Amino acid sequence: MASNQILLCIAILGSSLLLPTNAAVAADSPAPAPVDVESILQKGSQYGTFIKLLKSTQVMTQLSSQLKNAYDGLTVLAPTDNAFNNLKAGTLNGLTAQQQSELVLYHILPRYYSFTTFETTSNPVRTQASGNEGVYTVNVTSTSNQVNVSTGVNEVQVTNSMYSVFPLAVYSVDKVLLPNELFGVKPPASAPALAPAVSEPKKKKVPATPTTAAVPASSEAADATTTDTTTSDAGFRRNVEWGFALGCALVGVLSLF
Repeated sequence: MASNQILLCIAILGSSLLLPTNAAVAADSPAPAPVDVESILQKGSQYGTFIKLLKSTQVMTQLSSQLKNAYDGLTVLAPTDNAFNNLKAGTLNGLTAQQQSELVLYHILPRYYSFTTFETTSNPVRTQASGNEGVYTVNVTSTSNQVNVSTGVNEVQVTNSMYSVFPLAVYSVDKVLLPNELFGVKPPASAPALAPAVSEPKKKKVPATPTTAAVPASSEAADATTTDTTTSDAGFRRNVEWGFALGCALVGVLSLF
């Protein structure tokens, strides 16, 4: 009996030495290859412009870093080269470096979306782009195999899935998503308010000083003037008369001699 138990223990010990442990198996198994957005786009062979923008704006580096620690995953809406060619001439060159970065980030959703999860999402859907007005968003409407993404400026159909394994989904789109914040119609600048007209201070009405109507020389003054003139004439006549009388008298006296 004891010998049987010893043999059983030896057998168990030997089998444990021959079989690899779980830890050893895990250590020997290759780690999953990191998701490479650039490789996925290059396989599509028609996303050269988008790849250049991802690199020039440093968004490609940002994506690689986020995918290593993505909790909700990421979704990339990749415009084709034809989509960029159909833009009005000078559209990209007319954007600043910051605006180009915002345009690229507008095509990245901070969550993994399959066609199924697109159907259950609620609007507005956030993108990774943001500016002075906050986070840029899109509106999504979906059926079983087709997704429409609206920006407020244009609308894009999403029908072709290039890659869809969590944490990354990449979809091809045939138009460049144009965020309203960059390409929307801006309201006309309001004209500066005109300064209120300065009215001249109203002059206070000064009550008119009653004026005495010009009164012609009073009758009394006229009468006085007339009287003075008459008196003067009468005195002159009297003086003449007296002088004549005295002259006559003097002549009479002298005739007596």
